[in-house]
Amino acid sequence: MVLVESLSPDEPISKTYYNRSYSAVLTSEKLCNEEEQEEAAPPIEGSGDASSTYIKHPLQHTWTLWYYENKRSKTWGENQREISSFDTIEDFWSLYNYTKFPSELKQGCDYSLFKYGIRPMWEDQANRWGGRWIINLDRPFRDFDVDKLWLEVLLCLIGESFDDYADEICGAVVNVRPQKDKIGLWTSNARNTQAVTFIGRKLKERLNLDRKIIIGYYVHKDTMQHPSSLARCSLTL
Repeated sequence: MVLVESLSPDEPISKTYYNRSYSAVLTSEKLCNEEEQEEAAPPIEGSGDASSTYIKHPLQHTWTLWYYENKRSKTWGENQREISSFDTIEDFWSLYNYTKFPSELKQGCDYSLFKYGIRPMWEDQANRWGGRWIINLDRPFRDFDVDKLWLEVLLCLIGESFDDYADEICGAVVNVRPQKDKIGLWTSNARNTQAVTFIGRKLKERLNLDRKIIIGYYVHKDTMQHPSSLARCSLTL
C-alpha cells in the first residue's frame, strides 16, 4: 500500500503534465494563481546542482485521467478525452489541484481514472469480463459528498488499498447527472466473487459509508444487454 495521504496536496510541482487546452476541467482561479503558488523546488542534497529536481515518490502503477463531455455532434470516442497520465504521488496532487471538482463540471460529464493503457469503456479488453461497484448520490448532497467521496476513491486507487486484490482494480468513474451522481469502481473479473466482495467491503470502509447505504455490483456484460436503469446488480453490500 502506498501512503499517498502522507504528502500535502498543496505540494508545489511542475505544471508540464497537463494540456491547457482542456479549459472545461482546469480551474481558472488556480491557473491565474499558479505562478504565485509554485515555489522553487529544493535541490537533492549533495547533488551540487541547484537545478536538480527534488525526489518524487513513485506509485506502483501509472494512472490516466479521462474527461467525458456529452456533445451530441460527436461520437462517444470523440467525447472521451485523455487529460494526463502520472506515476508519482506529487504529480497526482498536482493534477488534482489544477482540475475542477466533480461538482463543478457540467451535467452529463464524467471523470475517469484508470490504469495506464485501459480505456474507460466496457469493451476494453481489461474491462470486458468485469463489472463495477456503484454508489448513487442523490442530488441534494452532491456538492459535498461527490467531491469528498471521489477524492477518497482516487486515493484508494493510487494507494493500492485493496490488498491482495489490488490487481483486480481497473479504475473508477464519476458521472455528473441532473438527478443523481454516480461513482463506479471498476474491477476486471466479475466471476471472482471473493475479490469483488472484498473490494466492495473495503470501499465502504474507506468511504465511511453508513451501513444503511447499499452499494451494488453490476456486471458489464449484463449492463451492455440492458439499459442502465433496468440492469440488475449481481451483489449488494
